[in-house]
Amino acid sequence: MSEATFGRGRLLLVQGDITRVTADAIVNAANSALAGGGGVDGAIHRAGGPTIARECAAIGHCETGSAVITSAGNLPARYVIHAVAPRYRGRPEDARLLAGAYAASMRLAEEHGLKSIAFPSLGTGAYGYPLDEAAPIALGTVAEHLRTSRCIEKVTFVLFSPADLAAYERALTKLAT
Repeated sequence: MSEATFGRGRLLLVQGDITRVTADAIVNAANSALAGGGGVDGAIHRAGGPTIARECAAIGHCETGSAVITSAGNLPARYVIHAVAPRYRGRPEDARLLAGAYAASMRLAEEHGLKSIAFPSLGTGAYGYPLDEAAPIALGTVAEHLRTSRCIEKVTFVLFSPADLAAYERALTKLAT
């Protein structure tokens, strides 16, 4: 586990399964249709049960670079924040949209008065965003928000594999120095 402090908030990096994390909110790597898919999205929908799918269907859509919030169904979290990362194409717009998905998630957590939030690595699975490019964007966006947050005390990045964790640890080391 790696950790750093930004403002009053702690940022932690762990390897694990985000569906088992106890936090006020976990973030889902959603698609724009908010329909459960594969990877993290499918795992969250399966573990959370039909409540999440019904709430997502009622919302209907989420723009790339944005996020929406639902209850967490059967998950140990209180809420699921569904964030839509861009499909990686190597364009400058990709970085802006990826940062937007993280920033929108942090804003929703703040608006709901949440103290803890857990993120996966958005966009680095099926959407093809290279880990070594995504990690600094993710951590930089979250750290910037933590520096001014009124309520968020803890942000945990729950990373699926040792390679994911290593990429985020490299990025956190650069960010924290």
